[in-house]
Amino acid sequence: MRSKYLVLGTTVLAGMMLAACGNGSAATNKDKALSVTLASEPLTADPNKATDTNSASMIYQTMEGLYTFDKNNKLVAGVATKVVKPTNNGKTYTFTLRKNAKWANGQQVTAQDFVTSFRRTVDPKTKAQYASNYSAFKNYDAIQKGKKSPNTLGVKALSKTKLQVQLTERVPYFNYLAASKYLPLNSDAVHKYGQKYGTTAAKTMANGPYKLVGWTGSNSAWKYVKNAKYRNAKDVKIKKVNVQVTKDQNTAVSLFKSDKVQETTVAGQYVRQNSNNKQLTTHLIGRLQYLYFNNKKTASNSENLRQAMSYVINRKTLTENVLQDGSKPAKSMVPSGDQTNPSTGEDMAKETGNLLPTDVKKAQKYWKAYLKEQGKSSVTLSLLTDDTDEDKHVGTYLQSTAEKYFKGLKVTVTSIPHAQHVSRDFAGTFEMNLTGWSTNWLDAYDFLDLAGEDNTVNFTQWKNATFNDYLNQSVTQTGQARYDTLVKANKQLMNVKGLVPLYQPSEAKLVSKKVGGLKYSLLNEAQYQYAYWK
Repeated sequence: MRSKYLVLGTTVLAGMMLAACGNGSAATNKDKALSVTLASEPLTADPNKATDTNSASMIYQTMEGLYTFDKNNKLVAGVATKVVKPTNNGKTYTFTLRKNAKWANGQQVTAQDFVTSFRRTVDPKTKAQYASNYSAFKNYDAIQKGKKSPNTLGVKALSKTKLQVQLTERVPYFNYLAASKYLPLNSDAVHKYGQKYGTTAAKTMANGPYKLVGWTGSNSAWKYVKNAKYRNAKDVKIKKVNVQVTKDQNTAVSLFKSDKVQETTVAGQYVRQNSNNKQLTTHLIGRLQYLYFNNKKTASNSENLRQAMSYVINRKTLTENVLQDGSKPAKSMVPSGDQTNPSTGEDMAKETGNLLPTDVKKAQKYWKAYLKEQGKSSVTLSLLTDDTDEDKHVGTYLQSTAEKYFKGLKVTVTSIPHAQHVSRDFAGTFEMNLTGWSTNWLDAYDFLDLAGEDNTVNFTQWKNATFNDYLNQSVTQTGQARYDTLVKANKQLMNVKGLVPLYQPSEAKLVSKKVGGLKYSLLNEAQYQYAYWK
């Protein structure tokens, strides 16, 4: 924070003003904005349609679901008055909503607002890519197939403050979904803006600690402004958060050093060279970066290619020499800390061991088999990545490593803004694709289902009957039986390399020593509502 100095004419007056300056400093801090960065542009502020991490970040700061996370990242009641226990063998949830839960326009958050949001998400007309989050809701399948109306989804507003959810099967991670995905929408705003809801800040309504202000849908700077109607508004100490997209790390570091931003993400060489910086904090996150292949294109529809690429990659080299930010090599499709054995408490990633070894000779054997099936002696393959520093470095490593060991291969790397990348994912205009997945709940199914044949974000179009049988079987199980089946699914997926996991990212943040209350976890970013000026 910049200091202000006053030169006064007398000792008495100086003393009086010094005391006033002390009080004024607190007032200045109270009104001072927090400035932060985001790695890339968000696509939408619509919770029903959000698919990317940048949109999720924006929504996380401005919306609140039935449940939420407290300042220590513990799951607690949000709009609901308490974390409820389900009835009907785990298939019925009945929530009572807080009467003081308000939208930014002062309207009460009602049970109907949740019904509106849930029905809109599963409505095929919405084209919500994560509609499958509601797959356990009564009538979900029939709605997706057009056989029933979205109005028949297993959710009811029993009254203004009573909401009931009916499932067809118990969901082990339901509470996490209720905190991160099952968000309400202001019914009046949705009816007013329709499909344009969430395309700009003006067409969005918040019920969380902050309102979204100044986002046009395409600009790279906006604000989170304190929502005076939020139920815990009195505890939100920082009234305004300035957000700017900063893709270049050198720029981000420069902004931080000049105190123009107080929180920013850093990676790679900077993290390694500044490991003793007391303002630098690192933590593993519930995310997996992986490589996948378009099975609708002849050049990339090949298990031999997938096996070759997986075996040639040295994940230790990638994390320790390329990334250098504390990220850890992937051992399978399930990252560390994601799920534990209910009998032993051991982490699944540790228990299953390394299913992704490096073996250049085996990789070259698969590469020769790939060339043979293609009937060619040389091949050019495209690799799509984000245009962030991290992804570009990883893309360069994959390119140089593959070209070094695979005779006849040329890899062309295309790095584009995240929003454009996601659009090409959905359009299927890629061969090899570097992407990542962040989970909102600790359960292996979420990562394994990325390769599920019915998953709307399975951009590979890859299918494997044995793997899908394991996934479907796990849905009907609980406890140890479910855990064991998910282990089998993980091993099957890695055996045939339906996807090729690379690493579990470690997020490194520069956080100003002047700011407190920013806490991070495997699942969550820091919530700015708990931030304060020291």
